[in-house]
Amino acid sequence: MLDNFTPPTRRDLLTMIGKAGGAAALYQAMTVLGHAADSQFAGPPKLTGAKPGATVLVLGAGVAGMLSAYELTKAGYKVQVLEFQNRPGGRNYTVRGGDTITELGSTQAVNFAPGNYLNPGPWRIPYHHRTVLHYCKELGVQLEPFLQINHNALVHRKNAFGGKPQPYRDLMVDYKGHVSELLGKALNAGALDTTVTAEDKAKLLEAMRDWGVLDKNMAYTKGVKVGEQRGWDRAPGGGVNGAPIPNDVHGLSDILDSRIWDNMNFFAEHVMQTTMFQPKGGMDHIGKAFYAKVAKQVRLGTRVTKIAQDDKGVTVDWVDTKTNAAGQSKADWLVCTIPAPVLNQLDIQVSDAKKAAIRALPYGNSVKIGLEMKRRFWETDHAIYGGISFTDQPIGLVSYPSHGTFTDGPAVLLGAYPFGIGAYILAGMTPEKRIAAALEQGSVFHPAEYKAEFSNGASVAWSRMPWILGCCATWTEESRAAHYQNLVSLDGRIVLAGEHASYYGCWQEGALLSALDAVTRLHERAVAA
Repeated sequence: MLDNFTPPTRRDLLTMIGKAGGAAALYQAMTVLGHAADSQFAGPPKLTGAKPGATVLVLGAGVAGMLSAYELTKAGYKVQVLEFQNRPGGRNYTVRGGDTITELGSTQAVNFAPGNYLNPGPWRIPYHHRTVLHYCKELGVQLEPFLQINHNALVHRKNAFGGKPQPYRDLMVDYKGHVSELLGKALNAGALDTTVTAEDKAKLLEAMRDWGVLDKNMAYTKGVKVGEQRGWDRAPGGGVNGAPIPNDVHGLSDILDSRIWDNMNFFAEHVMQTTMFQPKGGMDHIGKAFYAKVAKQVRLGTRVTKIAQDDKGVTVDWVDTKTNAAGQSKADWLVCTIPAPVLNQLDIQVSDAKKAAIRALPYGNSVKIGLEMKRRFWETDHAIYGGISFTDQPIGLVSYPSHGTFTDGPAVLLGAYPFGIGAYILAGMTPEKRIAAALEQGSVFHPAEYKAEFSNGASVAWSRMPWILGCCATWTEESRAAHYQNLVSLDGRIVLAGEHASYYGCWQEGALLSALDAVTRLHERAVAA
């Protein structure tokens, strides 16, 4: 049946991933295929020589907009920031008890206990996102470890092991054991003699024996050495019955049904590798730290309606969201960080090529659901401390909090974080039905506790957030080739910034790097004008 199968090209594969999984999945795939690398951050810009009285308007008080304002102010510009929402931060967003979540068609009251929170947007910072880490240090944002990978967390697939979740550890160890045994057999049978030298063959056999924990016969079987990686039926102890008893290994077919390599690849991706960090108390402490530096320059509750420019400067028309009063702001230059789905609806005076780039940039969707539980049963009952359990149900995953371990009282699980189809399924539900779905699907991991320990929940569907209408930009290779340079170009007196104007889409690192690039180019043009 596969005789006529033609494998997809690398470009075809990336295009399919981008369409199905969004920018985050695309970037992760690019990383695996060698198309992405570390942050390009080499230190903050050294902008000097701003002309006396020079002014800049910044549209949007997310991290890209506030970093732009921060660095331009240090350079000597007079800066004003216009923000649609009544809070700064944009997708750098944390919800706590007492907050309200407003989506298109619904409003939710958040009832989390004091100290508990959900990060609907970014929730972790990779060690190589040097721009974010630099400004966290400069602005005094305290960070703590984010527990990314947990070998005792669970993996669930409906068509594997009768739908019963299995520890990631067991599946991972069994997978490498079976693969090692198969490769060892192929090597010993001479099947690869035309591919590897005798010396490399010997090294590979040694590697497979050690990596796969194979026995003296090069077979992957139950045993003490396997137990030291996989775990035990009876753990090592003291005294008379101290000897451990290894548990049984899973068969190759069951392991293949689990598709455990998907999860192994997830943790191997550059942006998913440890070490990771999170701000203590919520991701929005980064946004708050930037806001503390530029608050006097930010006008909240201001909806932009028109952006115009001429050879002398820029003019932005806006409406106050509380009073409906119309206003207008003028400046010499403009940094626009408004998300593309919203910017596409505005009257903006830029080139046709830039307008086409804005129109050509759809945003993928995602949903996050926070479930507050009465106690940390995943720790006390199952010894799961942080990390992620994966499922092929629409919720995608359950993530256990990295902070507050060993404490008593309620805590918030991330009860769903899907991209693609799962995100649209959940986004199409009412907030109440999303919670019910997350509880039903998450119960596959902890059937005895999940619903019984549930207290309350909150959710954010990014496609229904009126100030962005999506999660993040979903570039493809083709759209980047056609439109990216037009999107990021300095068009007259206007330049765009944000994660969509970077190759680090869906990450704060991309938003900050794009802002630094935008203000540097704007400053060079302003000084030369």
